[in-house]
Amino acid sequence: MEGVVADSAQHRVTPEELMAEGATALPDKEVLSLLDLNANLDLALDTAAPIDLAIGANANIAAPINAAVDANVLSPGAVSEAGASQGAAIHQDITGNADATAAQDSSITQGDPTTGGTTDGGTTDTGGTTSVGDPTDGNLLNVNVNLDGNLHLASPIDGAVAANANAAAPINAAASANIGSPDSASVAVADQTAVIDQSITGDASATGDQTSGIDQGPAATDPSTPTDGSIAPDVTDPSHSG
Repeated sequence: MEGVVADSAQHRVTPEELMAEGATALPDKEVLSLLDLNANLDLALDTAAPIDLAIGANANIAAPINAAVDANVLSPGAVSEAGASQGAAIHQDITGNADATAAQDSSITQGDPTTGGTTDGGTTDTGGTTSVGDPTDGNLLNVNVNLDGNLHLASPIDGAVAANANAAAPINAAASANIGSPDSASVAVADQTAVIDQSITGDASATGDQTSGIDQGPAATDPSTPTDGSIAPDVTDPSHSG
């Protein structure tokens, strides 16, 4: 059975229909973006950190160290011997005082910084806008953020450290080894004699005196709040009307 192919004329666009069509030019690919973000950050900072530190110390340190090592590896008929002898006589004496005195006097005055971005009434404008863009202007989402902030920071720090210390660490070690060595003798002898006398005569004192006067700018207050200490009347009470 043979197939039958229908022959139909194709619809073509006429010059008049082509001229009636419209088109909108898109921006260049290098300037096309999905998100347009504009952030405006305005900060006014007042920072002060006076730091005062005093350290006083008396210290004696002694550390005699003696070591002996001997080894035979894969050496049949070899003898390994290590001998360490140490005699240490240590006398440490501290006579005196370790004094640390830190006196700090801080006077910090921080004014009320002024920043831009305020609306009528003196309040800070921290708002922003978000709008949907148009593909023809290169952005699908436009975001504008405004952030204004005032910060007062003061951290006076005062410290004093005083110490008296004696330290002594005589160390003596001897090591001898035979590894994989039949008929071998390994001898290690360590002899240590240490006489340590430590004495401290004196005082370790630390004195820290700190005086800080900090004046920071006024904080924002409610305009309806009286400044003379009185209580604002309740405007919702009929007795206070006109």
